[in-house]
Amino acid sequence: MATQKPPTTTSTYIDLDYIASDAFSPYSHANNLVLATNNPSDPTIDLTTPLSRVLFDLQEIDSHIHTLTSRSALDILTYTSTQNAAAQTILSRVEEERVRLVESYERLEQEVLVRHQRAVAAKTTAQRSLQVIHLGRSVQRILGLARQFEMIMPESGLGAAGRLGKEDHSALVEASFSILAFRDAMSGADSADLSRVSVVKTLRGRVFEDGEAKILDFARRAVREFSMSTLSSAPSGGAAASGPTFREAEDSRARFTSATHILYLLSPAPHIDGEKMSKTDFEPEYLLRALQSYLQTAITSSSASIGRALGQLPMLDRALLEASARCQNVVALEVLLRGIFAPEHPLLRDQETSMSNSNTKDDSDDDDAEITGATTVPSSESFLYLLLNALDTASLPSYFWRSLASSLSSRVSEILNRGGVSARALKSQRETVRAEIRECVLRGSRMPKTVVLGDAQAAPKGEEPVDNWEREAAVMVQSVVGLLGR
Repeated sequence: MATQKPPTTTSTYIDLDYIASDAFSPYSHANNLVLATNNPSDPTIDLTTPLSRVLFDLQEIDSHIHTLTSRSALDILTYTSTQNAAAQTILSRVEEERVRLVESYERLEQEVLVRHQRAVAAKTTAQRSLQVIHLGRSVQRILGLARQFEMIMPESGLGAAGRLGKEDHSALVEASFSILAFRDAMSGADSADLSRVSVVKTLRGRVFEDGEAKILDFARRAVREFSMSTLSSAPSGGAAASGPTFREAEDSRARFTSATHILYLLSPAPHIDGEKMSKTDFEPEYLLRALQSYLQTAITSSSASIGRALGQLPMLDRALLEASARCQNVVALEVLLRGIFAPEHPLLRDQETSMSNSNTKDDSDDDDAEITGATTVPSSESFLYLLLNALDTASLPSYFWRSLASSLSSRVSEILNRGGVSARALKSQRETVRAEIRECVLRGSRMPKTVVLGDAQAAPKGEEPVDNWEREAAVMVQSVVGLLGR
C-alpha cells in the first residue's frame, strides 16, 4: 500500500516561494511594505502598520513551520536515525583505517625515520671528523713551517743561539718564504678555525711575527747602511783610497740583493675578493719605503753638511766630498737595482704574458739572483723600474742632485740674509765655490770601482761619470752661485 503524501498547507497570505528564494532581499521587502502601507506624497511615515504586518508574517511562518514539522515528525526522525546509523558505520570504518595508518606510520618511522636520523648524525660526525682532519693537517703544516723557520733563524745569525757576528742573508731569504707560506696558510679557507687554535696563536706571535720583525730590521739596516764608495775615507785634498776588495764588494752586493728581495717578499700582499693579487697591482711597500728613505737620508745629510759648510768655507771641501760619496752610493744603487729582479712571489698571481718568458735565462746578469735561487721576471720589472716610477724620475743621480739643489737655495738665502763675515766670504770666493761644486758633482757622478769590478754591464764604462752630469752640475752651481750674483 503506498504511503499517502500529507497535504501541504500553503498560506494564501504569504508568498513563501519568494521569501525562500535566493533572490530575496530583506531591504527590498521592507521597502515594499512601507510603500504599500503609506502614501509616498505624505510627509509623515507610519511604521506601525508595516511593523505589525511583519510580526503577523512571522507568526504565520512560525505556525506554518510548526504544522509541517508536526505532520512530518515521524519521517524526520526516521531520516535522522538512518543518517546517524550511516555516519556511525562510516566513522567506525574510518577509525579502523586510522588505526591501520597509525600502525603503518609507526612501522615506517622505525624503519626509515629513525635510520635517517642515525644517518644524519653519522654524516654530521663524519663531516666534523673530516674538518678536524683538515684542521689538523693545516696545524701540522704550520708546525712544520715553524720548525723549519726556527732551524733557519739560528743559521742566519739573527736567532738567540745563532752565530754571533755573521749574518747569512741567503738563509734569511729562505726564512722569508717560510713566512709567506704561513701567511698563505692563514689566509685560506680554514683561516678562521686556525686562528682559534692555541698552538697557532702562540706560533704566530712568538715565532713568525717576532722573526719577521727581526728579518725586516736586518733588511732595512742593510739598505740603510749600503755603501760602495771610498770617497768619504779619502784625504781632504788627495785621491780616493784603494777601497774594499773584490770579495768584500761581492759580499756587499749579495747582502744588498738579499735585503731587497726580503723587503719585496714581505711587503703586504692582501687577497682581493678571495683571490691572489696580480703582479701588476702589487706595490712592494717595504722595499720602496726603505729605498726612498735611503735617498732622502742621503739628500738631507748632504744638504745639512753643505749648508753648514757654506757658512764656514774651510769645511766646504769635506762636506762636498761627503756629498760626492753619497752620490756615488746612489749611482751604485742604481746600477745594482737595474740588475735585481723581483723573485717569484707565492702570494701573487702570475700574468699570462710572463709565461712566454719563463724559459729564458740571462747567464751574465743573474749573479745576484742565483744567491736566492728565485725565478726572475722580465727586465721591465726590475727594482730600479719600480723605484723610478715611485719617485717619478728618470735617474737616481739626477733625483739626488735636483733635490739637493732645491734644498741648498734656501740655505744660501739664509746666509745672505744674515750677512756678516760668512756672507762676504761666500760672495768673494764665488768662483772657488763654483769650481768646487762642479768638481763635487763630477766626483759623485763617477761609477765606483767596486761596482765596475762586480758588474758586467758597468765594466765597459769604467769610472766614467754618468750621463747628463754636466747638466746636474749646472743646476747645483746655479742653486748656490746664482744667488751670490744678485
